[in-house]
Amino acid sequence: MASSTLLNYVLLVVCALLITFPLLYTLSSSMMTEAESSVYPPPLLPESISLHNYMKVIETVPVLRFITNSFWVSLVIMLGQIVTSSLAAYAFAFMRFPGKTLLFSLFLSTMMVPWEVIMIPNYLTIKSWGWLDSYPGLIVPFLATAFGTFLLRQTFLQLPKELFEAARVDGCGHIRTFITMALPLSLPGIATLGVYSFLNHWNMYLWPLLTTNREEMRTVQIGVGMLQFEEMNAWNLILSGVLLMLLPSLLLLALGLKPLIRGITAGALKG
Repeated sequence: MASSTLLNYVLLVVCALLITFPLLYTLSSSMMTEAESSVYPPPLLPESISLHNYMKVIETVPVLRFITNSFWVSLVIMLGQIVTSSLAAYAFAFMRFPGKTLLFSLFLSTMMVPWEVIMIPNYLTIKSWGWLDSYPGLIVPFLATAFGTFLLRQTFLQLPKELFEAARVDGCGHIRTFITMALPLSLPGIATLGVYSFLNHWNMYLWPLLTTNREEMRTVQIGVGMLQFEEMNAWNLILSGVLLMLLPSLLLLALGLKPLIRGITAGALKG
């Protein structure tokens, strides 16, 4: 039994190293000199640890500005999706109105529409409103999501119905029930939606590329491409910039991984 347990741990460690190797190699290469990074085959470890590459990246492109733009865009979209999805999910979970099932089915059917189909109409709308190169143009098209509504509806349906029946008997309306009961009891699902939304829009590339032209409105994913264009052969600088731009999302993923898994698997098992 002990030997099998040890073997399992060894396999898990090996798998973990294989999965994290790209990230670890990126960290190692970001501290190499340009001569070290251009050697073939490239070394696994730098001769000396230096943060000079990170300072040079910040001087080459406005990395901090890109990170700030992506942070605010992702944060506002995340908050907007939590508000709109929770309101819609509460209506589909607890309110009765004609055609609710049909409307919910149509709502979910939008998840099957490829983003490329609605990208051009959204772009033309944003352009007609004069929102190119602006935060509203980056944010508004993503403030509502069918996935978030579905996720929170399933979360609401897992809550004890007796609590809501007792609240109705005591005279609580939908607004009070939503604020004082549904939201506090659904924090894992809300946290899941928040982490998923933030990471998804932090990594957004095509939409910011279409709707922004000024450098001060670019996001981190566009910044990586600009860094590669500026320093095409200096892979140590490119990987330093990639690591700087990945750091906020990696921290959020590390902090929110547990609620993300808990929220996605909620409702998968009964009993």
